[in-house]
Amino acid sequence: MAISVHNLLKERRYPFIAFLFLLILFVAFFILTTNNSQPPPLYHIRQPSSHPSVTKIIPTTPLPEIVSNRTEIGTNRDSDDGDSGEGEGLVYEWKLCPGPLAVDYIPCLDNWKAIKSLKSRRHMEHRERYCPKPNPRCLIPLPDGYKVPVAWPKSRDMIWFDNVPHLKLVEYKKEQNWVKRSGDYLLFPGGGTQFKEGVNHYIQYIEKNLPKIGWGKRTRVILDVGCGVASFGGYLLDKNVITMSFAPKDEHEAQIQFALERGIPATLSVIATQKLTFPDNAFDLIHCARCRVHWDGYGGKPLLELNRILRPGGVFIWSATPVYRDDERDKKVWEAMVALTKSICWKVVAKSFDSSGIGLVIYEKPISSSCYKSRKESNPPLCDENLRPNTSWYTPLDGCISTIPVANTWPTPWPQRLKSKPLSLSTDPDAELAFYEDTKHWSELVTNVYIGGLGVNWSSVRNVMDMNAGYGGFAAALSDLPVWVMNIVSVNGPNTLPIIFDRGLIGIYHDWCESLNTYPRTYDLLHSSFLFGNLTSRCDMLDIAVEMDRVLRPGGVVIVEDSTGMLKKLKHILRSLHWSTNLHQQRFLVGRKSFWRPEKKR
Repeated sequence: MAISVHNLLKERRYPFIAFLFLLILFVAFFILTTNNSQPPPLYHIRQPSSHPSVTKIIPTTPLPEIVSNRTEIGTNRDSDDGDSGEGEGLVYEWKLCPGPLAVDYIPCLDNWKAIKSLKSRRHMEHRERYCPKPNPRCLIPLPDGYKVPVAWPKSRDMIWFDNVPHLKLVEYKKEQNWVKRSGDYLLFPGGGTQFKEGVNHYIQYIEKNLPKIGWGKRTRVILDVGCGVASFGGYLLDKNVITMSFAPKDEHEAQIQFALERGIPATLSVIATQKLTFPDNAFDLIHCARCRVHWDGYGGKPLLELNRILRPGGVFIWSATPVYRDDERDKKVWEAMVALTKSICWKVVAKSFDSSGIGLVIYEKPISSSCYKSRKESNPPLCDENLRPNTSWYTPLDGCISTIPVANTWPTPWPQRLKSKPLSLSTDPDAELAFYEDTKHWSELVTNVYIGGLGVNWSSVRNVMDMNAGYGGFAAALSDLPVWVMNIVSVNGPNTLPIIFDRGLIGIYHDWCESLNTYPRTYDLLHSSFLFGNLTSRCDMLDIAVEMDRVLRPGGVVIVEDSTGMLKKLKHILRSLHWSTNLHQQRFLVGRKSFWRPEKKR
């Protein structure tokens, strides 16, 4: 007998009617909510299989090109220990950055779309930063045959070829002893275009010409412009001198990548149209050996930039053909250099020629602004300090002379300089106390916790980065270990980078919402202390984690001090990347990167 609504009402089966009505509503709701006409996103996060009916979708936009391809992110299942917290229970799928150049991909320097659209390359604009939007979320593939890097100090002289498999410099500079291949290794004999009798001879030659240079005492922090494979800075480490070696990513293939693989401080940068990411009056000495920079070009702005970052009383060593050759072209360059250095009150303190056939000139920057004011012509003019930005991040080069601070003295000799009151420290009464307390805090924390307490094998660590360095206390506490530290100071926080240089340490300005100017796989250890709280209000933690994965070597370690919530969220992302993680005292997250990479698309 058929069932009708009339019969159900007549027989007063009201509960059955209510159930039937709710069932119809549920089916209609299910159909409507699952009929989504939009295409599936490139990247999404799923809840684990214990909750299969719940899905969380994160939309994404197309990612930037690498060569001519696009990158994608999808999802994959990763094991989890069941801890609760923000980000826990979400799983990710990662994909490799595509294209033949992806293994050395540097997002802000390899943005070919932006580079191709430039109206001019006359002043090396194509070597400057152009960061893609949004940040790429693909992972960098490993070179075929990649191995754990050769340990320091052996790495100064030899590295695995498979780790940096580039031969252009081997062939191009074979007569100058920059780098040679020997079986599975690349060898660095300590030669260079200007180091015809070896870099040690060249270093001694400089000191002979200027005895007061006092390597490792008076002169501690150096900038090497157009550094090649950084042998100059590498050999100066024996004299307790730390050199920031830099060069652009250009046709001298992988020179900075060679330097970092060797365990020598280096960064990718260029003197083009924007200021270098260093503070005023930072370096004790600046060196250029055939660095191919036209110092008098662009209205003299390149040399004015060196003047800005050179410490008052510091010296600029220029070893190039205009110093010691007499052909017409070199004569013109020398005459222009004479006029320009005179206009900014630089004094020649030495000029000589070596038995090997090369020569150099050493200029000294004045220690006060009195010379600037006594010039017959104010060309270039003095900068208006009230109009200058606080940092040099994405800032055009000045066409003026930066004034010299009135309270200006040379730093205390190294190593006392490390723990002495920095010259650029605020005159606020509490500033000095805060500085010394910070130094004490990091000394105790590194001694009692970081070394021996976190399971880090420090003997395998050489290249270290402090992602938010503050006063440089973490780096100072590591000064007795055979490591060097790149100190990063955020452009969105207090400007403490001058203090770091005053202490005899090195660093750069940076914004972690963007990619760093370095090659993949260049650091052994990354460190941060309460970085993510302020940072994640401006950008996604996922992007920062991808960048950490890019710059850290397989087997490398991150140490993150932060709130419990931030650590749990970061831990889950790192585990999705197949890193091992350990949480110590609910305050320190230690992550170790593995050799895992997603499978390549076939």
